[in-house]
Amino acid sequence: MLDLPLPPGWGTLDAMTPVPSTPDPESGPPTRPATGRRRADAVPALSIGGVEDVRPGALLVAMPTLSDPTFAGTVVYVLDHTDTGTLGVVLGRPSQVEIRDVLPGWCDYAVDPGVFHVGGPCETDTALCLATAPADVAGDGTGLRRVAGDVHLVDLDGDPAELAGQLTGLRVFAGYAGWSLGQLATEIADGAWACVPGRPGDVLSAMAGPRLWRAVMGRQTGRLAVLSTAPADPSAN
Repeated sequence: MLDLPLPPGWGTLDAMTPVPSTPDPESGPPTRPATGRRRADAVPALSIGGVEDVRPGALLVAMPTLSDPTFAGTVVYVLDHTDTGTLGVVLGRPSQVEIRDVLPGWCDYAVDPGVFHVGGPCETDTALCLATAPADVAGDGTGLRRVAGDVHLVDLDGDPAELAGQLTGLRVFAGYAGWSLGQLATEIADGAWACVPGRPGDVLSAMAGPRLWRAVMGRQTGRLAVLSTAPADPSAN
């Protein structure tokens, strides 16, 4: 895991909104920077979900062999994937920081629970925002940048009133996850992650932690579907 610079032109991501550090006691950000991952003995790589499937809007789903507590049992929504690395946000990790206490203008657009979600170990004191809206609403001057399908990045420095009636839901994340291209490819080849198609509803899902992991795995086929009945976090064994 690397603290990668964010790509130019990502609007609010280049100067993300400061967030107070009040994490959820069960799923808050790590107390130390993530410098890699610990995994159990390697297992044969899955026949699906290789690095060639990683793209904006895809999901990286942690396999039971991934024991790094930062990422065990997680689902990561991919925001960007280029020859310089991969960026994403961990889904389903609500904190105790209320959006209305930090970004009062945006709280009315947020889905329940109206709190910041812990997006990853990089820059945990800053925020980025994802929202769902019809794909044709994003464009110059809208404050939205399309990630994939109906999922867009939101410029939190913009005027929330300008997006009234356009958004169907919004979630704010504290921090993000980042890999170098070679690092992620190695972890996928080692069986630490599977890459599967994402859905706009995954970003706003009310499910957290193991429930979200099982829901995503359960809609897959073959071995991944079977794994949906296993503990998301190997420490739960």
